[in-house]
Amino acid sequence: MVDPTLYSLDQLTAYENYISLPSRFHSSAASPTLSLEYLTALHVHQIGRVPYENLTLHYSSHHSVSLDPQVLFQKVVGDARGRGGYCMEGSIFFNTVLRSLGFAVELRGVRIRPRVGGVPGGKFTGWVHIVNIVTLPDGSQYMLDVAFGGDGPTLPLPLNSSPCPPIFTNLGPQQIRLIHSTTSPNLWESHKTKLSPQYTKPIPESDEKFWVYQYRNSEGMDWNTFYCFASQSQFYPPDFAVVNHYTSTAINDANFQTRTIIVVRFLISDDGGSDDVGKIVGKIMLINGVVKRNDGGRTQVVKVCKNEGERIDALVEWCDIKLTEEEVSGIGGSLGKVELVE
Repeated sequence: MVDPTLYSLDQLTAYENYISLPSRFHSSAASPTLSLEYLTALHVHQIGRVPYENLTLHYSSHHSVSLDPQVLFQKVVGDARGRGGYCMEGSIFFNTVLRSLGFAVELRGVRIRPRVGGVPGGKFTGWVHIVNIVTLPDGSQYMLDVAFGGDGPTLPLPLNSSPCPPIFTNLGPQQIRLIHSTTSPNLWESHKTKLSPQYTKPIPESDEKFWVYQYRNSEGMDWNTFYCFASQSQFYPPDFAVVNHYTSTAINDANFQTRTIIVVRFLISDDGGSDDVGKIVGKIMLINGVVKRNDGGRTQVVKVCKNEGERIDALVEWCDIKLTEEEVSGIGGSLGKVELVE
């Protein structure tokens, strides 16, 4: 009996061809070892071909997101129209690929910090994101986040609890790292609230440790804390369903997904040859009606859409995404009020 929660050998072959995975990592022909090199190749080519995008919330008749692995496969690989998905879709799709290839992998719920003035600076949210945690045969563990967007990691990051965790180059001069840290003070704001009269002692701060993802745009700058996830707390399908319902339906200031059209397409270079692992060299971002490009340095505006037609054209020209007529007509019933330019 076919397991609908996994991908078949034929589906994996189609996926590997779709993302231009180097042939030495093709599962049916090469039987590659479950190594960090293999994992890195999958991560890089996944984000280099499958964009982060929340278009289903805006360009569809139903404005609802399915997390069914087979629905996701058809959307990304089967239809082959340049589509990807937002965090729940991208991470669960990639999780299904990894499990189907034989990797030991689990999903973790993630709390993020909203941007304030372009930089993450707000209080941590509830679980609105998920990441994959892979344990390799040698026991080493890595976080793979293929569906966070522009400042997300472009390679697997090790879960290294040493006092001086390794630092990695992300895109251009940007650096990233994972640190193992106790709860940030602004994660549990209730600790700072007034206590009821029956309490005589303040509530103690939690000593629970989290993995914290940080980035800085160049060496010497301060680190920006973007998100965190628990050291031990695996997520399961019922958990995804709850998070997905909130992020795809809630219309409030805390949930940007229903109020903003977002596409992030990473640019991959394969100058080394078809059998070498590509390298992320830039990114294209469409935010509502503004298209920006970053080739590893400064981000520049390359297009400001003046009307809906121009936005549809920009999705094709800059993001390589082709919508159907039915999807295009769905913008009229978009959940949130989405303007071309905020």
